[in-house]
Amino acid sequence: MIFIALAIILLSLLLAGCSSSSPLIPNIFLINLLYQPYPPVLNSAQVDPGVSTAIANIVGTSRLEVRVGYFGICINPDGGSFLCSNNASALAAQVSVDQDPLNLIWVASTFENNIVFPYLIIIAIIFAFLCFILLATFPSWHEEIDERGSEKDVKPFPSRAVSQVALALIFVASVFVLVSVLWQHTASVAASTIAQDLGNGALKSGIGTSAIVLGWFGFVLFITVTIGLLVIILSIKFFERELDDLVDDG
Repeated sequence: MIFIALAIILLSLLLAGCSSSSPLIPNIFLINLLYQPYPPVLNSAQVDPGVSTAIANIVGTSRLEVRVGYFGICINPDGGSFLCSNNASALAAQVSVDQDPLNLIWVASTFENNIVFPYLIIIAIIFAFLCFILLATFPSWHEEIDERGSEKDVKPFPSRAVSQVALALIFVASVFVLVSVLWQHTASVAASTIAQDLGNGALKSGIGTSAIVLGWFGFVLFITVTIGLLVIILSIKFFERELDDLVDDG
């Protein structure tokens, strides 16, 4: 149960990334885009290598950084604090043309609206919460008086049906988180690479390490619970069969 609660917290933090300007929340992002000059990469496949100079002239002295989360975008126009919102138009109204000459806020909004898909994680969290409730119904240790009149601690087997439903819920939640995290990582790396190549020499892009860590840790915790429940179900089945054999032998 502790693992499920911890996984729900981690995945909730992942979904909350860039949704507000609260401390640490802007640091949980899928992808970031920022104007930063650096020596352009030259390659024989470039038809017009001089385009990087034109882009650098357009960017000028801008230092805007944009970060994208599942339900929000954060911008840092001048190296100060981040401004976060789920409304890209409202963020765009806070900066001038010189601060965002390549429309990075719009690009980030396109990535959030067309590529980011948070709903598998949301469904996984709901399933995990239902599993948590079912696990809370499992019987705990309690004292009983045996036929000799002495007290002893006993713990009944949990219901097999409840255990199987809990296992199904957490297994589906694990699969959903796995698919979502893989999609998140693949899409973020692809978008980051393409954006940096297009802004060769003037635009840097990267993926959020915190978001990756939160997603994979959530998956590991879910799959650990799945394996634990499977072991419990198989153990109960084994002990029930052994008890049946003892009764038949008796």
